[in-house]
Amino acid sequence: TPCHTVRLAGSAGNGANTTAEEDEAQKISAGYYPPGVILEYETRDKVRQQKDIDLLNLTPDADVEVLVNTIVGAESLISESRKPQLRRLLYKLIEKLETNENNDFYLFKILRAHILPLTNCAFNKSGDKFITGSYDRTCKVWNTESGEELLTLEGHRNVVYAIAFNNPFGDKIITGSFDKTCKLWNAENGDLYHTYRGHATEIVCLSFNPQGTVVATGSMDNTARLWDVETGECLHMLMGHTAEIVSLNFDTQGGKIITGSFDHTVKIWDVRNGRCIHTLAGHHGEISSTQFNYAGDLCISGSIDRTCKVWDVASGQCIHTLRGHNDEILDVCFDFTGSKLVSASADATSRVFNTMTGACQAILVGHEPGGEISKVCFNPQGSRILTASSDKTARLWEIETGGCMQILEGHTDEIFSCAFNYEGDTVITGSKDNTCRIWRCS
Repeated sequence: TPCHTVRLAGSAGNGANTTAEEDEAQKISAGYYPPGVILEYETRDKVRQQKDIDLLNLTPDADVEVLVNTIVGAESLISESRKPQLRRLLYKLIEKLETNENNDFYLFKILRAHILPLTNCAFNKSGDKFITGSYDRTCKVWNTESGEELLTLEGHRNVVYAIAFNNPFGDKIITGSFDKTCKLWNAENGDLYHTYRGHATEIVCLSFNPQGTVVATGSMDNTARLWDVETGECLHMLMGHTAEIVSLNFDTQGGKIITGSFDHTVKIWDVRNGRCIHTLAGHHGEISSTQFNYAGDLCISGSIDRTCKVWDVASGQCIHTLRGHNDEILDVCFDFTGSKLVSASADATSRVFNTMTGACQAILVGHEPGGEISKVCFNPQGSRILTASSDKTARLWEIETGGCMQILEGHTDEIFSCAFNYEGDTVITGSKDNTCRIWRCS
């Protein structure tokens, strides 16, 4: 749901430029990361609809007047009289882009989360809760503000390895385990909704679709499965990989899913029928990480062959092969606009690339030699990168120059998990020292 809303005065249908099918927008609101305008309206037959106007290239120095005129000129749902509200909304979006730009993070809380090592940690959308998985066979739900343990989700018979909230809703949690099952839980009270059974070996990756209606699981049994959240039924079995599936992601619309495998290939699947649309072949080593961009027209794959590839989703063709690392690539990530991507490597560096040109824009050097970087992510504003390393530190980097802005120190063993919350003002790090640290923007 949008964070900031401007309600529009006036009733539907009395605008200057409406169409026969749709009335004037009744509500206009902002989606922040990535930036955009959300229009809610009713059709003539009283069906509520939503239309998103993406502003992926919005920058703090954008000419707001030009943008207002462009949007109103192109969008029949917004009349001339709505310009003041749209203008205020755009200034609010720009303000968000500049938030926390120059502030350091400080250690807010240390949580001795589990008796055995952690496997993963993840925020809900608002960032007021996060979850941790562990070798102790449980997933725990935490209050970010107080550091209090809210729930322990018990029932798996082996390591809880992959975990996720059904963002943006945040009322359900999935846990994937080495016990071959995935469990769906109520995030408020810890009740178990379903146990998804069918995989022959460990589940190592999973995801909700953006609508929260389908769960995808990837396993060491070479298959992925799609499950119905409501009924618990297996909808489709994604078969075709000849080795373990270690990465999977839905696109923004939820119509496609990408899988990365140790068989050196990436596959794109149609979620509706479970069919493989493309097999992306060309890597010479196991795939470690995959992701769609926000627009869903490109995807990336990182491999232990030391390269990252950018692929065209429609054609399945490789657009760029990004080289430069001298050891395995362990993680890859787009920024929210999709204009940049970052790779993380066992060579202790990360590299920032321009998606369109394939040019290396910055090399992030500073982690100790031998300190492999297993996780990397952009902040929501797209201005910083966070890396987690086996040198026991996480680091924040400035994107344009590649300079290290801050070192998050204190963990006593390797850090393998890190994440920003939706606003970008809180960071979570998970370590093999069995602790989770919460860092806040000062």
